Amino acid sequence: MRRFLENCIDQALGRMPADLVIGNVRLFNLVTGTLKPVDIAICGDRIVGIGSDYQAANRVDGEGRIAVPGFIDTHVHCESSLVTPLEFEACVLPRGTTTAISDPHEICNVLGTAGLDYMLACAGRMVMDLRVQLSSCVPATHLETAGARMDAASLAPYRSARQVVGLAEMMNFPGLLAKDPVVIDKLALFQDGHIDGHAPMLGGRALDAYLACRVRNCHETTSLNEAREKLEKGMHLLIREGTVCKDLAALAPALTTETSILCSFCTDDRNPLDIAEEGHIDHLIRRAIALGVAPLHAYRAASFSAARGFGLTDRGLLAPGQRADIILLDDLHDCAVARVIARGMPVEPNLFKNRTAPSPIGLDSVRRAPIRPEDLRAPAGGPTGPVIGILQGKIVTEFLTMDLPWKDGLRHPDPARDVLKVAVLERHGVNGNIGRGFVKGFGIADGALAASVGHDSHNICVVGSNDSDMALAVNHLIALDGGFVAVQSGAILGSLALPMAGLISLEPFSTVRAQLLVLQRIVRDMGSRLPEPFLQLAFLPLPVIPHLKITDRGLVDVDRFELIPG
Repeated sequence: MRRFLENCIDQALGRMPADLVIGNVRLFNLVTGTLKPVDIAICGDRIVGIGSDYQAANRVDGEGRIAVPGFIDTHVHCESSLVTPLEFEACVLPRGTTTAISDPHEICNVLGTAGLDYMLACAGRMVMDLRVQLSSCVPATHLETAGARMDAASLAPYRSARQVVGLAEMMNFPGLLAKDPVVIDKLALFQDGHIDGHAPMLGGRALDAYLACRVRNCHETTSLNEAREKLEKGMHLLIREGTVCKDLAALAPALTTETSILCSFCTDDRNPLDIAEEGHIDHLIRRAIALGVAPLHAYRAASFSAARGFGLTDRGLLAPGQRADIILLDDLHDCAVARVIARGMPVEPNLFKNRTAPSPIGLDSVRRAPIRPEDLRAPAGGPTGPVIGILQGKIVTEFLTMDLPWKDGLRHPDPARDVLKVAVLERHGVNGNIGRGFVKGFGIADGALAASVGHDSHNICVVGSNDSDMALAVNHLIALDGGFVAVQSGAILGSLALPMAGLISLEPFSTVRAQLLVLQRIVRDMGSRLPEPFLQLAFLPLPVIPHLKITDRGLVDVDRFELIPG
């Protein structure tokens, strides 16, 4: 380090050539909002000078492009990209995402600390800076069956790991408000550190109590009034635009001159199709500006405010002493990324060639015997009962009450009114539970869809018009060791294998994208008009998001935070 610092001084003063100079750029200053022609001198992974006439061992001609700091995704589950973290990096880094704050609670809910170890091992081999939060909710609640359990004692040894930022999203806000000892123990462990939030629709004194435990931020804000209350109370607003959850249009007016220091962007769950076709954080910047957000505020949220919100004071500005994460843009308003420099290295295809990926884990995580159609029957005392109502573009669901066909003590789906049966099957080999219910909004008249991605305990979730197709979809999913399956009239129409923990493919990003495109066309031909039906399915078992959800234990009234009869 001593020698490095001496080199920084000499290169900044011009006593020796800089390791790299990015010349002929217009620097967009996130403090002043000005554009200024400069050269950027870099020593190792650090910016050491902003000016002109630098000598350089290597030089990149910026060709008059606009230079901005690298983008930061403030809340992401890499597993939701359906590829390994190294494949995730190879896709998002060329688009300008140089830092990501990852919560591995998807893989941890399946594999426990083995999943955390895997993610940390990947982070140590990546070019981009993948920071890892310690999953606070494994399991997420007492209303579901997860594959693992991580308490405060199991998290404590990881607290000082180099890539660890703090405690991941505290989803169990009902447990916090009820002073659940398990929740309180985790919060106590991080009172002098960072705690991520997850507080949909929380306000008033309940929000005050949540913040009083030093929770820092929230990515589950979906309305402008909710955003304004949280900002007024000093909560960092992580504005989300994922594949299913699209909150940017509603929250863009909250991103102003006054609030930009407390606003950042995140993707949370964004699949390979959207990343490839629309982008990553670059897409959020582009869309925010199109919605009327000033470019200064959008780029500040994407880098400077994000970095400061997570205590990463070494990045977020293009200035001496800052990490050399630099994006060169062809156009500021369109966020047209032309070149990326990460840690002082130009991002090119050969940059990814010499990485060695950690060995896959969790290749036998679907521990469920095949089922019979009759296992999915839904006994009921009459035709009237609860139905989950899907709201397209949201993971919040409606609590509907509907009359459905009822015969011989069994409730049945009604595809003519767009109501399918839904079941969640425990797949970790713990208890064999099956939760049964009904859901409106998939648009499928005949057939079934099944997935082993089911937030957050990741049991098997299946929807369908009949028990036979549903059972076939589940059994094929078991044979695949996890993934997505589409079935119609007793035939398997398509599938995508996700054998690592039932969440992640072992194939390259491009292969997974191609397979998803095929599945998307199949499900559209089945009648669904949901943009991402498998991800919409994956959020039905999430019992911390209002209003009606389903787990392997049955239907959950999220507002009352309790199981209810189906």
